[in-house]
Amino acid sequence: MKPKIVVVGSSNTDMIVRLSHLPTPGETVINGSFAMAAGGKGANQAVAAARAGGDVTLLTKVGNDLFGSQALEGFRNEGINMEFVGIDSSSPSGVALIFVDERGENSIGVASGANGEFHPSDLSQALDCISSADILLVQLEIPLPTVEAAIRCAADAGVRVILNPAPARKLDAETLRLVSVITPNQAEAGILSEVPLRDDKSLETAANRLLSMGLAAVVITLGARGAFLAEPGSFEFVQAFEVKALDTTAAGDVFNGALAVSLGEGCNLREAVRFANAAAGLSVQKLGAQPSAPRRTEILDLLKARTREA
Repeated sequence: MKPKIVVVGSSNTDMIVRLSHLPTPGETVINGSFAMAAGGKGANQAVAAARAGGDVTLLTKVGNDLFGSQALEGFRNEGINMEFVGIDSSSPSGVALIFVDERGENSIGVASGANGEFHPSDLSQALDCISSADILLVQLEIPLPTVEAAIRCAADAGVRVILNPAPARKLDAETLRLVSVITPNQAEAGILSEVPLRDDKSLETAANRLLSMGLAAVVITLGARGAFLAEPGSFEFVQAFEVKALDTTAAGDVFNGALAVSLGEGCNLREAVRFANAAAGLSVQKLGAQPSAPRRTEILDLLKARTREA
């Protein structure tokens, strides 16, 4: 049976420009190429989880416009439960403007639109759905009170919560104590822990500080290096899969969606991170956010191939 994953988060349309290098302030870089794709951290993670094998329900909000209609069609095509997707008639759908350089690194600006109107009251019809999930997956591209309300609902029902703290911001200690697994990248871990991350020792220090806030587990994603896992009394690196990156946009979202599915299936944290690393490694070889999320068969094929090589 597929694990029940509830994702509460944002939905955007990504407008992507590939350039030779990322512009510095005041600089214009020409001769780029343009593409448009479905995005938003919540929607990206929902699609990634659905493709990785989850039974996914998405709680988000879009505008009553072309981009919103396209987003809904995309969710429908992925088999995502859209029962609790709201349509805001007074705000446009969210938009992200993304620059990607030749190395696959990116710079992103977001106009939140309807995402900014996603309030705790919008969760009222979905409380039973959240309470009956195997995993709740949340991020920080929607108003923080909405994220906190979803986390409290899940925690009260004994549902495991994965928090991807992106974009990074300070979080309430009471909320953090309700989170099962937090998944910051290196920069976000530094902000949350207030520890400058300069080397492997500082990773351990930052993770320890986060664990001391009441978190059950910390997974710091490190891009091409993989991920650093921390549980009370235990630290471990899980290596990434070596690939040639075309576009790192949404690699973290794919990681989180796949992680939620694997944990929901009952895998331990190390196994789940390895599954998520494989999914992220596949995603960076394709352009775009949701289009880059791999199917479960692709993830399993990569894991089998690398197991044979080891």
